[in-house]
Amino acid sequence: MTAQQPLTYDAFVELAAADSAVVGLVLNGSRAHDGMITPHSDHDLYVVLADGAGSGLTRFAGHRSAELDLVVVTLSEFCGAGLPDWERYALARARVVLDRLDGGIARIVADLGRLDADEAFRASAGRLDAYVNSLYRSVKNHRDGRALAARLDAADSMRFLLELLFALHRRPRPYNKYLEWELARYPLPGWDTDALLGAVDRISATGEVSLQRHVFALVERAVREAGHGAVLDAWGDDLDFGELADRTGPS
Repeated sequence: MTAQQPLTYDAFVELAAADSAVVGLVLNGSRAHDGMITPHSDHDLYVVLADGAGSGLTRFAGHRSAELDLVVVTLSEFCGAGLPDWERYALARARVVLDRLDGGIARIVADLGRLDADEAFRASAGRLDAYVNSLYRSVKNHRDGRALAARLDAADSMRFLLELLFALHRRPRPYNKYLEWELARYPLPGWDTDALLGAVDRISATGEVSLQRHVFALVERAVREAGHGAVLDAWGDDLDFGELADRTGPS
């Protein structure tokens, strides 16, 4: 397309559908989330090419405009080898526009959007340790009168908490933009969505210690049930956040 005729989503889909090397088109981003489209929303599109197939569409690799962002990958790359972890949520709610593999593209999208059991267990353990570490630092900074540090650590802990809770259910954490959208439609089992979001909001803003302790008690029960008790036990007495908050003097 020329500068006078910018490449549009519909025009590109027509081009791709006419190219036998294209085995899949996958739309993600705001256009794949009902109710999230704004006048500024572009079309984020994966273009999946058959391995070893030549295609003139490779000239559009990396194309970015106000209308259309394209990622051109081979089928092998799309299966996971060439995709960064941060793309997992984008694919979890993506829409398959074209599937020339008799449902194969849809199956790949579904697999990428869900953590396997071992991956989820490892991710949960790592995020749990990071959450506890930030929580511990927040409470300790609050005790020592470092209000800004306490709030910043509390905000950090909420990032790890959300990653942990989603990983426990084998789901990639949504981008912040889609967090409320995701939980409104796909709540986390065992968690009240409004209460969870309210706690995340308040802790991030204030670092309120009593609320952090309350949330940790709920998290502890959930992670022990999921088999992560060893991660918590490794912290020993440091998990007594009530006592820590009441201590005086440096440590």
